[in-house]
Amino acid sequence: MRLFLWFIFLCWGLFTQAQQRLWYKQPAQRWEEALPIGNGQLGAMIYGGIVQEEVQFNEETLWTGEPRDYNKAGAHQYLDSIRKLLDTGQQRKAEALAQKEFMGVKSASENPAAWLAHVAVERGKQDGPASYLYADDAWKSIQVPAYEGWEDIGLEGVDGAVWFRKTVELDEQDLQDDWLLDLNKVREEDYTFFNGQLLGHTAGDQEKRLYRIPKEQLRLGSNVLAIQVINLSGKGGISGYKDPKQEIGLRSAKGKFISIVGQWKYWVQDADVPKVGSYQATYQPFGSLLFRFPTADVTNYQRNLSLDRGLAEVRYTQGGVSFKRTYMASYPDRAIVIALSADQPKQLSFSVSMSAKHPGYRIWKVDKQTLGMQVKVKNGVLEGISFLTIKLDGGSIREKDGWLEVEQANQATLYLSAGTNFKHAQQTDANFLQKLTKKHKQVRKKSFKRLLSRHERDYKALFNRFALDFGGQPADSIPTDERLKRFVTSPDPALVALYVQYGRYLQIAASRAGTQPANLQGIWNHLLEPSWGSKYTTNINLEMNYWPTEMLNLSELHQPLFAMIRELSLSGKETAQAYYGARGWVLHHNTDIWRGTAPINNANHGIWPTGGAWLVTHLWEHYLYNQDPQFIADYYDIIKGSTLFFKDVLVKDPQSGWVVSSPSNSPENGGLVKGPTMDHQIIRALFSVFLQSSDLLGKDKPLRDSIQQLLPQIAPNQIGRYGQLQEWMEDLDDPENKHRHVSHLWGLHPGREINADDTPRMMEAARKSLQMRGDDGTGWSLAWKINFWARLQDAEHTYAMVKMLLRPADKAGGSYPNLFDAHPPFQIDGNFGGAAGIGEMLLQSHVHYIDILPALPAALSEGEVQGFKARGNFEIDMQWKEKTLQALTVKSNSGQPLRLRYRGKTITLETKKNKTYTFDADLNLL
Repeated sequence: MRLFLWFIFLCWGLFTQAQQRLWYKQPAQRWEEALPIGNGQLGAMIYGGIVQEEVQFNEETLWTGEPRDYNKAGAHQYLDSIRKLLDTGQQRKAEALAQKEFMGVKSASENPAAWLAHVAVERGKQDGPASYLYADDAWKSIQVPAYEGWEDIGLEGVDGAVWFRKTVELDEQDLQDDWLLDLNKVREEDYTFFNGQLLGHTAGDQEKRLYRIPKEQLRLGSNVLAIQVINLSGKGGISGYKDPKQEIGLRSAKGKFISIVGQWKYWVQDADVPKVGSYQATYQPFGSLLFRFPTADVTNYQRNLSLDRGLAEVRYTQGGVSFKRTYMASYPDRAIVIALSADQPKQLSFSVSMSAKHPGYRIWKVDKQTLGMQVKVKNGVLEGISFLTIKLDGGSIREKDGWLEVEQANQATLYLSAGTNFKHAQQTDANFLQKLTKKHKQVRKKSFKRLLSRHERDYKALFNRFALDFGGQPADSIPTDERLKRFVTSPDPALVALYVQYGRYLQIAASRAGTQPANLQGIWNHLLEPSWGSKYTTNINLEMNYWPTEMLNLSELHQPLFAMIRELSLSGKETAQAYYGARGWVLHHNTDIWRGTAPINNANHGIWPTGGAWLVTHLWEHYLYNQDPQFIADYYDIIKGSTLFFKDVLVKDPQSGWVVSSPSNSPENGGLVKGPTMDHQIIRALFSVFLQSSDLLGKDKPLRDSIQQLLPQIAPNQIGRYGQLQEWMEDLDDPENKHRHVSHLWGLHPGREINADDTPRMMEAARKSLQMRGDDGTGWSLAWKINFWARLQDAEHTYAMVKMLLRPADKAGGSYPNLFDAHPPFQIDGNFGGAAGIGEMLLQSHVHYIDILPALPAALSEGEVQGFKARGNFEIDMQWKEKTLQALTVKSNSGQPLRLRYRGKTITLETKKNKTYTFDADLNLL
């Protein structure tokens, strides 16, 4: 029987291997259509252009900012006052005090007064850009509005004062009424004029702009709207509404509406702005490789990403010659390598150069076949160098005006290396260029064949551990972007399996040992002003990036997160002292490459002290999946430090008598509060991790005893008046609130204290909370809801959420053509969270048993999986048909007791290390 099962799995593996790809019939037109490759350190996006090709690339350590102290000295002096205000129901006063005295320290700023006075002069000129008769013929045009900022529509990297002008036509009837100008939001200060008269001035990117236009200011025919927008940092421009269907424009007293969406004239008045401080740093793009190829008609075009090989390819026929480009990001050799070839000799001619968005970037000729490029980030100490070398088979090469020009080659191999002067969070590296030069010289010596062999051996050792098939008719003959559209109405189980493997591919590409952990966009970013700084948001997003790591058999890829946790425990120790006068360490809701741990942004969501505690649970999960006590011994002080922090910081609530976390918030919902449900769930999980770790290592029994006594005093989960799990200590949940965060269900997932075996009433309350919050949400929110519904073992509802995640991206989330998750814009957490959620449908091991097929929907009624990991260090293969288990094998890697459950039947079996056990559909041992 065992040989038969392995034969089935082997044949299935050979069959499905060809299905492991994304592919397209056309080049990418925008970044969200390009194909990602990466090795943890370098990431690139492949557009696959025919005449002009771009390979946009990143290096993991190119960020703004510098090593500095993020903490406000003496902030702990205001802690008790903030708590008392919250205890007495004075939330707004508590937030105001916290905003003033309890937030982190921004980086250095310059006084903008002189600059603001300078740009103000233009507003006062009688014949200036605000005036009716001003000649703007020489100005360029730009699309208005741009909700994601003018950076998104052509003014990337611009901060400063920019003028916009738009002509509005009015007839005689229109002149009889006053009008209202609705711009909604502007990033972030505007002076708005109509026919030369100032309508109003507003500062702040969250303020709605509604300006009255008196009928006395109107003109018959052409009227001129002129706006000076001032933006000193971050995104700028006329934002309008997030929903593009809601247009900005003018509305008369009688209700007539004139849209002003469209092309406006613009002029950048002054982009040399004074420095503006920021709470944390921003991840930066590095640059692009730019290719120029001969122009001719092309047939048989195909662009694909092979998940099973970790390669991107472009193929096409031109003039009777078949061309092929192969792109890889090699982890063993820390380089991006591109092979260009043709099936006939002397047919390969092209030019290539490098470019960057960073002002003042420099390109130079290193040698006949090598270019160098230097970039330096704005408002920071980091700089980067990249080297591009071409090696030819036949043909010739020359450098001209910063381009390497290749003529009549048979084949070409391009080697791209890049690095920065980042050393660690406290120091830069003055010798980085010497190290990068040595590394590049080593990699360029190797043939493409050798590099490819080393890459595939390394990559497949990770990727091939796990395989998944959901049966059905293979749809690989349909391009991936078309499959995504068809999936809305047509079944495609193989696309669901592909999405899981794509998640694994992205993690291999973004998170390798010795690199930085995956940030909000993994390792891929093309914007100088990425949304949310492309940082590490620790109130869900960073953790979600690592949900699939253990279960989908990629345990080593957790290492970058663990290294970050160690670094955060050091900086977090200083924050714990400065803000709470406490022992141990703390992390709030965001961090960056410099490992800032202080509260940032705004008191109504930035003061959330449980980020570090949540990260500690990842240490324990790694132990549960791998059963290595030495790992816990290595990180025990970090676990203990987080525990000591909350032992010192938890306070008794005078109203309820419970011990609570204060001040805090339920992430990004409801403002500054005491005792949010999520905090207490995380803290209970942290204390449980400490108790078990302490016991496992035989350490700190007195502390263990005190935590054991403290644990039951923490405010418990509560059920509210609608039967819902309360988000806060007070019963404040609103059935109409459809907020994207459902943080109070942390105890359901990724936590485990809410489960059907031990807390059935809380399970139902969690279900009610999910129903109240609604199904829709942004990408990562949809992914979390998949995991919630899977833990509730509602198979069909879970699958409905999967379909929502795998719909073409719109303002409510979904997936882009390259299957990147849409927040929107792109955030990679939804890819990882979605892959984990689909895994939770097939196997769960978070409570007492390994549950087999606990949330299997009808649409996935047949399938096979190989290499699924369960807690206890078990590796599981299984096959099912008509929603019924057919066969099951379990390898016990650590010899732990095995507890299985399927359709109500349970078995317990003592196992031996490295032995495999086979079961039939009724869990009978064979």
